[in-house]
Amino acid sequence: MSDNSITNESDTFEIGGSTVHRLGFGAMRITGKDIIGAPEDEETAREVVRHAVDCGVDLIDTADSYGPAVSERLIGESIGDPDDVLVATKAGLLRNSEGDWIAHGDPDYIRNQVLTSLDRLQTDTIDLYQFHRPDDDTDFEDSVATFAELKDEGFVDAVGVSNVSAELLDQAREQVEVETVQNRYNLNDRGSQEVLEICEDEGIGFIPWAPINGDDLAEHGDLLDEIAENHDATRRQVGLAWLLERADVMLPIPGTSDPDHLESNVAASQLSLSDDEVQRLTEAAD
Repeated sequence: MSDNSITNESDTFEIGGSTVHRLGFGAMRITGKDIIGAPEDEETAREVVRHAVDCGVDLIDTADSYGPAVSERLIGESIGDPDDVLVATKAGLLRNSEGDWIAHGDPDYIRNQVLTSLDRLQTDTIDLYQFHRPDDDTDFEDSVATFAELKDEGFVDAVGVSNVSAELLDQAREQVEVETVQNRYNLNDRGSQEVLEICEDEGIGFIPWAPINGDDLAEHGDLLDEIAENHDATRRQVGLAWLLERADVMLPIPGTSDPDHLESNVAASQLSLSDDEVQRLTEAAD
């Protein structure tokens, strides 16, 4: 890792056979507008990915639908397949030119997509492969079983699921060892609290998407501003620090296409909230 003043100081968590820092990087935003097409400056996007690794981020999350294909390609071009970085990707969503996200969990489609993801990420095995979203037109167990088969066949090392209920998580765990769950969760949106509690009980990594959504943070702006001022920090840094305190299995993946924002996010791992501050934030949306 290059000399850098901002380093990832979050605790670690084991996913499959890999140990990663709990604060990761979400690579959705390194694509074009509305997550369609390439960014205006691809080299800056690649530099953001490389800089995340320089800052000690060793968990990078993406999906074949980001772009589509663009985010995976840029990650592959930026860092290849390093042994000390876990790259997680997802399959199960289609895109169109209007920017819609269309669930598609057909087993044949997933089998096709794993090959394209392997190529773009420049790897022989995907570190963590996640089912992006349940599809009403495809039996959930059939979709998850395909991920289990891909693991057995050596295409992927570990399997995760995303956007699932507690019931669907139980169904998935009957098919395969689920290493991670990726559901929406942040200071204001606790809709996946039951799923988080299952993950805590079972030692499953919980990856909250939209971890520092601006609208959700605004709901508790006064409290966040007060705590941020105490630490010479920002609202977003406090929101990330709270997530890291919320549960030992929590793996926030804030995303950005800006190097300065990246450093600000990583710096949140160095923020030490008091027990009282954590409690006040926890109770804010209860």
